[in-house]
Amino acid sequence: MTGEVSTLNQHVIDRQTIDRHVIISGGSRGLGRAIVSGLLESGYRVSTFSRTKSEFIERLAGNEGNERFFFAPADLADGPSVAAFLKSAYAKFGNPYGLINCAAIAADGVLATMPEESIRKLLAVNGEGTLRLTRLVVRKMLVANAGGVILNVSSISSLRGFKGMSVYAFTKGGMDAFTRALARELGEQNIRVNSIAPGYYDTEMSSGLSENQKAQILRRTPLGRLGVPEDVVGSVLFLLSEKASFLTGQVLVIDGGSTI
Repeated sequence: MTGEVSTLNQHVIDRQTIDRHVIISGGSRGLGRAIVSGLLESGYRVSTFSRTKSEFIERLAGNEGNERFFFAPADLADGPSVAAFLKSAYAKFGNPYGLINCAAIAADGVLATMPEESIRKLLAVNGEGTLRLTRLVVRKMLVANAGGVILNVSSISSLRGFKGMSVYAFTKGGMDAFTRALARELGEQNIRVNSIAPGYYDTEMSSGLSENQKAQILRRTPLGRLGVPEDVVGSVLFLLSEKASFLTGQVLVIDGGSTI
């Protein structure tokens, strides 16, 4: 995203977002990076974590004029490190208005031969880690009694089968089911819960695709290209906003039409 948040005053900011604190997991690279940029440009206060800093994070954290951004290292699979991050984020910006579950890992391989360690890592990060983070943030939202928004970044693999993606699809399909159930649980507290299901995007997570695989994807995508992370940002901002105030428990597919 151009500008990457160095000068917020150059953007038209919705005054409603100024004091809203959004927490996003995995905001250092790829899709998470684009979402962090979009949130800051829109005026949100943003807290994010990842296992290590990226150049993007170093640049934001080093900008003394950027008082709406907080980063601390944490591992989604490590409960204590996530709890410590949240404690620091709340101290910095107060109660959360939004949570975006973006952090995830991917691993290709058919189930029968996938190493046990790869399966364990996928479940620990995409499954248990996401559940744990959401549980902690939901508790804070309920105590604050001010409503809120939870967005889960899912995948089209939860909607359509892809060979070699069964374990990853298991975690993402669970996330969409989690979205629907949690929307039921939290609706009375005015906390909306939705999923975004990106298709194949030109990020680090798709860097392992061969040229033949990319060509196959392009052939079945009506818009004729891989997505870029910025294609998701507008939908994230919409779902966080009051314009989506009657929308919950849904999965928004952003894939250039590849699943139609």
